[in-house]
Amino acid sequence: MNSFCKFNTPDCYGAKELEVLLEISYLLSNREINLDEVIRLLAEHLAAERIIVTVLNRETSTIVIEGTYGISKLEKKNAVYQFGHGVIGKVIDTGETLLIKKIAESDEFLNLTHAPTRVDGVDVSFICTPVRYKDEIIGTLSFHKVYKGVASFDYDTRLLKIVGSMIGRTMRRRQEYAEEMEQLRAENQSLRGELKTRILPEKIKGNSSKMNEVFALIESVAATDATVLIRGESGVGKELVADAIHFNSLRKSKPFIKVNCAALPESLIESELFGHEKGAFTGASTTRIGRFEAANGGTIFLDEFGDIPASTQVKLLRVLQEREIERIGSTKPIKVDVRIICATNRNLEEQMRNGQFREDLYYRINVFPIYIPALRERINDIPILTDFFIDKFNKRHGKNIKRITASAIDTLMVYHWPGNIRELENCIERACILSIDNVIRANNLPASLQTAAGTSTMQSGTLDIILGKIEKQIIVDALIATKGNMAKASEQLGITERVMGIRIKKYEIDPKRFKV
Repeated sequence: MNSFCKFNTPDCYGAKELEVLLEISYLLSNREINLDEVIRLLAEHLAAERIIVTVLNRETSTIVIEGTYGISKLEKKNAVYQFGHGVIGKVIDTGETLLIKKIAESDEFLNLTHAPTRVDGVDVSFICTPVRYKDEIIGTLSFHKVYKGVASFDYDTRLLKIVGSMIGRTMRRRQEYAEEMEQLRAENQSLRGELKTRILPEKIKGNSSKMNEVFALIESVAATDATVLIRGESGVGKELVADAIHFNSLRKSKPFIKVNCAALPESLIESELFGHEKGAFTGASTTRIGRFEAANGGTIFLDEFGDIPASTQVKLLRVLQEREIERIGSTKPIKVDVRIICATNRNLEEQMRNGQFREDLYYRINVFPIYIPALRERINDIPILTDFFIDKFNKRHGKNIKRITASAIDTLMVYHWPGNIRELENCIERACILSIDNVIRANNLPASLQTAAGTSTMQSGTLDIILGKIEKQIIVDALIATKGNMAKASEQLGITERVMGIRIKKYEIDPKRFKV
């Protein structure tokens, strides 16, 4: 019997295939290429359950999913393939198309996206072909399909190879973009590390985004002579920031004079700041230079600046404007070359409205403001600060504290810290002293921290935030129980090491700190 092609009839496979290829070609010719639309068209034509497009990152030798059909965002995010491993890894390694007729019976099929192995009692097949660009393998194109009746592997494989060759240029752009982003992330991380190394790493601790912003501001202003106003609650470390600015400036070898304005009586503050001549007032038996003269050529740090009395504010305004002072009892101006750094926990704007702080002085000192976040605004920095204080008090008190339990960390994380870092430091010192087994436990912490409900510090936030904290605690508990062994911890939790790695990276957990 003679056979012939029924071209342009409804059951003509070749005509349908040609229409799909033309539409895909049109989509790929647009400036804004929608890869997901290309994949959708291909999936509908092939009657595929799932389609996966992966791209090889040459910087990390990992293979990530770039485009999908029939796969959730979470499955896409969690699936990371390794070069040479599994079907996708082998296709990129060998450059050959692979066919798995029954994925349920295959040892090579890793199934990182948790695809069903059977649908309605019928086996699912998997075909994967390399995506090339100028003879270089840059990724893969694959699909899952249930073959009911006649298995047309040859037709589908041929179409898959054609589409793979068509999307090669698009995939190369995405490959280069992914590699560029990876390189930028690495450079950014490196620069952040260098920034912290330059800015007194032995004193200022923090890895949160807010503290990274503070580090960047310190780096920007340190080399200048600009007046800096450091703001933040009591106990956040404003003096440490002032130290960092001075010791990273061109004046670092010059005097650095610190003045606590709130600690000086109003009757003596002018004498302390500007000095006095002999006989200027009762008790002035000798001439004395003030703090501004002592800081000449260097930096003066005026802490608790918002507590300066109104009479002194006028004279400070002249120092800021003219860079000159007058000792009490003298009419002779003295030029001073001083960089001024101020710090306050007061609401200066409210004080101006109440007439307690001069508006012209405010604008003179508010040249370069730096806001230090409260500890409750940078909760993720608590583990880093805790480790730092444990090491500090081990040396001071001759202790050998090795770790802090997950329940103790959780107690620290949910507390609201009205006293900020200073309060945290005191809590850790107390816990180090009370510990009898070289481990800080929740019962070593003050009672006020152990009753979250009684101190209005119940877990708050969205469900995702609360569940994230619980998940992090469970992972930390597992790492503690296994002494930092990720393989054993993941087995204990019933998850893969890859998923464990993703969670550890997400919550910024360092497994090394749990190894005893």
